[in-house]
Amino acid sequence: MYKKYEMELAGRTLRVDVDRVAKQANGAVLMHYGDTTVLCTATASEKPREGIDFFPLSVEYNERMYAVGKIPGGFNKREGKASENAILTDRVIDRPMRPLFPKDYRNDVTLENLVLSVDQDCSPELTAMLGSAIATCISDIPFDGPISTTQVGLVDGELVFNPTADQREASDMALTVASTKEKVIMIEAGANEVPEDKMIEAIFAAHELNQKVIAFIETIVAECGKPKHEYESFAVPQELFDDIQKIVTPAEMEEAVFTDDKQTREENIRQVTEKLEEAFADNEEYLAKLSEAVYQYQKKTVRKMILKDHKRPDGRAIDQIRPLAAEVDLIPRVHGSAMFTRGQTQICTVTTLAPLSEAQRLDGLDEHETSKRYMHHYNFPSYSVGETRPSRGPGRREIGHGALAERALIPVLPSESEFPYAIRTVSETFESNGSTSQASVCASSMSLMAAGVPIKAAVAGISAGLVTGETDDDYLVLTDIQGLEDFFGDMDFKVAGTHKGITAIQMDIKIHGLTRPIIEEAIAATKKARTYILDEVMSRTIAEPRPEVGPYAPKIIQMQIDPQKIGDVVGQRGKTINAIIEETGVKIDIEDDGSVSICGTESESMERARRLIEIIVTDFEAGQVLEGKVVSIKEFGAFLEFAPGKEGMVHISKISRQHIKQVEDVLTLGDVVKVVCLGKDKMGRFSFSMKDVAE
Repeated sequence: MYKKYEMELAGRTLRVDVDRVAKQANGAVLMHYGDTTVLCTATASEKPREGIDFFPLSVEYNERMYAVGKIPGGFNKREGKASENAILTDRVIDRPMRPLFPKDYRNDVTLENLVLSVDQDCSPELTAMLGSAIATCISDIPFDGPISTTQVGLVDGELVFNPTADQREASDMALTVASTKEKVIMIEAGANEVPEDKMIEAIFAAHELNQKVIAFIETIVAECGKPKHEYESFAVPQELFDDIQKIVTPAEMEEAVFTDDKQTREENIRQVTEKLEEAFADNEEYLAKLSEAVYQYQKKTVRKMILKDHKRPDGRAIDQIRPLAAEVDLIPRVHGSAMFTRGQTQICTVTTLAPLSEAQRLDGLDEHETSKRYMHHYNFPSYSVGETRPSRGPGRREIGHGALAERALIPVLPSESEFPYAIRTVSETFESNGSTSQASVCASSMSLMAAGVPIKAAVAGISAGLVTGETDDDYLVLTDIQGLEDFFGDMDFKVAGTHKGITAIQMDIKIHGLTRPIIEEAIAATKKARTYILDEVMSRTIAEPRPEVGPYAPKIIQMQIDPQKIGDVVGQRGKTINAIIEETGVKIDIEDDGSVSICGTESESMERARRLIEIIVTDFEAGQVLEGKVVSIKEFGAFLEFAPGKEGMVHISKISRQHIKQVEDVLTLGDVVKVVCLGKDKMGRFSFSMKDVAE
C-alpha cells in the first residue's frame, strides 16, 4: 500500500504519492498539483564513474504531448528531441540541486521527470522541481536537502505565488526561487523593469513560503526516507597538498595565477603542472589526482587573496569593471549589428527582421504560448576560449544563455502593432573570459537599436561573484567576474535591466545558499555597474533606436480589411493573392481579424500591392476612376481586370467619343486604360466608361 501526503500550496492541493510506482529507482514520487501529474525519480549508479574529476549529474524533464491531449506535430508522430522549454527546466532543476550533493561524489545520478498530465493553472515545471527534491531526499543517495521551489508573479502590483495561467499572462514578473531551510539557493527571473526593492521583496516572500513546503517534505522524509549509502570519496589527500606546497610554494602559485591575461595564466599553470609531474613521476597514486590537486591549489590561492587581501587576479578593485568597448554597424548588409567587449569577453550580435509569419511556432505543453516573434540565439564556438573541438550544434548552456538574453530584452520590445516584424538576434561569442551571456544582452540591445527596432529602453547586463569564508558574515561580493573568479568563486549572479529596473536574473551558486545581505549587496552592485555601462558605453555608441529600418531590411505596410473580404483577397485555392505576389514580388500575410501585412524591399511594389488589395475589398462606386488591363474582348465590349480576381466591363458604346464599328478598332488584349464607374445598370451590374473619364 502506497503512502499519500497532502498540503495546500497557494490555494491548490499538492499531493505526493510514495511507493506507488517506479519502485526500482533509488527514490520515486508521483506528484500531483491540481490536475498536473509528474513522475519524479532519482537514480544513482552502484559504482563511481572512472576517469572523471566532476560529479556526473543528469537532469531530464520529459514532456509528453498526451499530457495536454495532443498528438505530436510533424511527420514522425513521436516526441523528438527535448524542446527549449524542457532544456531550460532541466537547468533550473539542476542549479539548486547540484551544490547539495557531496563534492567528492563520482557516482552517476539521474533525476528523471515525466510529465503525465498538465493542468494549465498548475505549472508542471514547478511540480517537477519539487518532485526532484523529494525523490532525492527520500532516496539513499547522499544529498544535503531538503529544498523547495516557489514561482512568483506580480499582478497589479501584488505578489502572486505559483500563479495560474491567467495570472502568468497578466504578470509583470516571472520569478522562480529555490531555498534550503536556511538560505536562498537559486533565483531565476524575467521582469518588466521591476525595481530592485520589489524584486528583493518577492525573493524573500518566496523564501518564506518555501519554508512551509520544506517542513512538509521533512515529514515525508521522516516516514519514508532511506538511510544514505556509503560511497567512495575522491577527495584529494591532504598529504598530496602538503607535498605539492614543498615544491610550489603559495607565493609561487600566487605569481602564476595573478595576471589579467587568460593565456598567460594558463601557460603559467601548465608549467607548474609539468614541474609537479616531474617531481612525482614515480608516484602513480599522486599522478592520478594531480590535476584535481592543482585545481584545488589554484582555487585556495585565489580565494584567500580575494577574501583576505582584497586582491583580484587581474589587479582590479573589488567593484571595478574590466575595460569596455562597443561599436555598431561593423557587419555590412545585415539588418543590424553591434559588438560589445568587456576585458577578454567579446560578443557580436546580428539582428534580422522578417514578416510576422516568420515567428517561431511552438509545439509544447503550454496551450497559451503557441508562437514567439522574438528569438535570441547564442553561439559559443571553441575558438572563443582558445580550444579546438567539433561543432555539434547548441548545447544546454548555449540554449540557456540565449533564453536568458531573450528574457532580458522582451520587456523593452515594441508591440506587434507598433512594429509588425518577427525579430531574431544571434549572439556570436568571439572571445570568452567571464559572463558572455550578459555581454550578449548589451550587444543585442545595441544591435536592435542599430536595426531600427524602436525598443523602449536600452538593456545592459553584468555579473557579480562571491567568495565566502567560514561564517555567514565573512564574504566579499565582486563586480564583473572573469572566468577564473567564476570557476573558483561561489556565485555567478547575473542581472540585466534598464535604468528603470530589472528585466532578468539568473543566479548560479556552488555553496549551500545565500543570506539576504549577500543578495541585497549583489543586486546593488549589479545596478551600479549596469548604470555605468548604459551611460558611459552603450549610450555613447548609439543613443537611441534609428528612426527607420536599414536599406537591406524588409519594409512593411499594414492595412486593415473587412474580415468578410479575406476570401476575396485570397481567392479560390490562393489564386488571387498569389497573382498579386507574382506581379509585385512582395510577401503578404493576412490574419483572421483582417489585418494585412505587405512586406518587401521596394516601396513602389509594396504600394502597388496595397492598391490592388484595396480595389479587391472596396465596392465600386459611381464616379470612381480606375485603371484596368484588357483581358477579354467581345463584340459588345471589353472586360478589364482592375486587380487579380476583380473585373468589370466597358460597353462598346462607352469606349470612344467617336463611333466605332468594333472594339478592336481601339483596344487590344493587354492594353491598360483608365475608366470611370457609372454605377449599376438595369440588371444590377456595374458599368464602366472610357469616354467619360475627365481629361
